Amino acid sequence: MKAARELMCTLEREGCIDLHVLGSEADPDLSLDYLWGPARGQMFGVLVYEDAAGGRGVLKAFSCQYNGIWEVPGWVPPVFDVPAFHTLVDPVEREIKRLGREIAEKEESEERRGLIRRRREMSRELMRKIHDLYRLRNFRGESRLMGEVFQGTGNMPTGTGDCCAPKLLHYAAMHGLRPLGLAEFYWGRENRSGSRKHGEVYPACAEKCRPILGFQLCGVDELCVKDNQ
Repeated sequence: MKAARELMCTLEREGCIDLHVLGSEADPDLSLDYLWGPARGQMFGVLVYEDAAGGRGVLKAFSCQYNGIWEVPGWVPPVFDVPAFHTLVDPVEREIKRLGREIAEKEESEERRGLIRRRREMSRELMRKIHDLYRLRNFRGESRLMGEVFQGTGNMPTGTGDCCAPKLLHYAAMHGLRPLGLAEFYWGRENRSGSRKHGEVYPACAEKCRPILGFQLCGVDELCVKDNQ
């Protein structure tokens, strides 16, 4: 896809994802050097759209957080409300880390095993509450909790809803934009398993994306039918 190639060229030229400012003013935390270090690479995506007036444009997104940052100007935001996320997550994560330090200081005992169970239960409950922050919109105007539309087997994997495709489609549906094409590519140091290589284009992942994309894409064909009437 041309839009994906153009974004690759922009990233190569600018050396960062802080694209709304001059290079000298870019946030160093948003440098592409981050993708070549221990954190390794990351997925990026573009969605070509048509608006209600017939104009065309391109949305862009990065998967999950970028160097611990959820929102960057010019990039599609997460599906959830970021302040609400931090209000929920930050105090619980501090307690989980405190428990981890306490566990490390204790020798094997029933008390230590009890602390481990408590930390595990807190983590599971936190993940359940985090998933409840994700409410997806489709192109019929329907809005549902992600857990209600997930069609995979077992529990939702960590990071479900944070990949580029779900972000891009949710934003397009929220703003009345008709998708014309979508592509995702990997940028940076090859991942540990060797399944993602720099500059390569990949389909939506089977574990986290495909189980929710069915709901998200509902209504896209209807938009096309209306245009052809």
